[in-house]
Amino acid sequence: MNTLFDKIWDSHVVQIVKDGPTQLYIDRLYGHEVTTPQAFDGLRQRGLKVFRPKQNFFMPDHNIQTHDQDKPIADPVGRKQVDTLDKNCEEFGLTEFKMNTEDNGIIHVIGPEKGLSLPGMTIVCGDSHTSTHGAVGAVAFGIGTSEVEMVLASQCILQQKPKSMRISVNGKLKPGVTAKDVALYLMSKLTTSGATGYFVEYAGDVVRDMTMDGRLTLCNLSIEMGARGGFVAPDETTLEYIKGREYAPKGADWDKAVAYWKTLKSGDDAVFDKELVFDADDIEPRITYGTNPGMGIGINGSIPALDEIPEAERAGFEKSLKYMGFKPGEKLLGHPIDYVFLGACTNGRIEDFRAFAEIVKGKHKAENVVAWLVPGSHLVAKQIKEEGLDKILTEAGFAIRQPGCSACLAMNDDKVPAGKYSVSTSNRNFEGRQGPGSRTILASPLVAAAAALTGKITDPRTL
Repeated sequence: MNTLFDKIWDSHVVQIVKDGPTQLYIDRLYGHEVTTPQAFDGLRQRGLKVFRPKQNFFMPDHNIQTHDQDKPIADPVGRKQVDTLDKNCEEFGLTEFKMNTEDNGIIHVIGPEKGLSLPGMTIVCGDSHTSTHGAVGAVAFGIGTSEVEMVLASQCILQQKPKSMRISVNGKLKPGVTAKDVALYLMSKLTTSGATGYFVEYAGDVVRDMTMDGRLTLCNLSIEMGARGGFVAPDETTLEYIKGREYAPKGADWDKAVAYWKTLKSGDDAVFDKELVFDADDIEPRITYGTNPGMGIGINGSIPALDEIPEAERAGFEKSLKYMGFKPGEKLLGHPIDYVFLGACTNGRIEDFRAFAEIVKGKHKAENVVAWLVPGSHLVAKQIKEEGLDKILTEAGFAIRQPGCSACLAMNDDKVPAGKYSVSTSNRNFEGRQGPGSRTILASPLVAAAAALTGKITDPRTL
């Protein structure tokens, strides 16, 4: 019996090139301002139009500022990229959710939120965190700019079929443990290359119990284990989430879609190239200590001692710790921090703001901490107000910014200064990721909230 990945992939095969790649049909292309300009230039040079314009959606998100969005972007490079996207979408007749409109935000938040990302689809974007959309039961993966051009021109892409892996997490998560902690735990176990060459299906009790926001976080981080993508089979949680959204099927089309979506699951006798099983009991709130997302520990744990690291990896381990200003064997609980970032396509959804607000309610932000709270979309910003979370956060000394990628990456105004420690809910902690010389500690919204209140790394369960 085929896996769900096989079912979706095989139903989108146009042709298989002998001794070569597969020509795969793509249902949805997303694009932003950073990885699309050369793709459009390529179309112009070849005198081509966009083959199926209605299946492709674009928006600026990486370069936009998260305050005073009605003013021009200060950085000339960022401004040019956003202006270029506007012109390209206009010229080629494409839907763009422009800056300063209610439709704008982070593309990987907007796609599922609008019902554009649907079960059984193939979805691509010139962005590695496209795997996020796998949470709805789609095969979604990041592509390069030349491949963006290929999809624009033909609505197809040439790809080698990845192998399939199933990761099951069984049991029940303990209080204070979130989907982000599950993902950070899996990355520490698999390392950043442990899923290379695979497409991951997430399964087990923990994944079944996750909300859609939690699944979006989990799938977002698949790429950080080296996977081509990750997804969750659609179920009632998926259907409840999608129903009634702007681009979701309506009426008889909805009934027909649901009937098909209910067939989208791996059979009981499906054979995966690799199967891994983990226990929820082993997972506690987590933080990273190094310069890749796989370098993580439980919040009460210690950085590994040097003799615990394989000899071939020691030089990289030591370089990483030197950059972060940490030592082997050190505990990080109580370590002072300077910045806190809540947001990104990893944790910029309403559930993340609810979790953050739950911790800070009735308390106050530490004076020494700069906190950036950035919704992933205008809908999230609206929900924050409707639920009164804005009042809780304001009373606790926090300000909510405008939607955008913000401090996930140093491509806009929200940069962490050199040497400063940032507890961040984003997806990457590479050297300089949040600003040249910045030091990033990845964590869940609960851990970020606890750090924002105390000014140091704190177990949220103690609050």
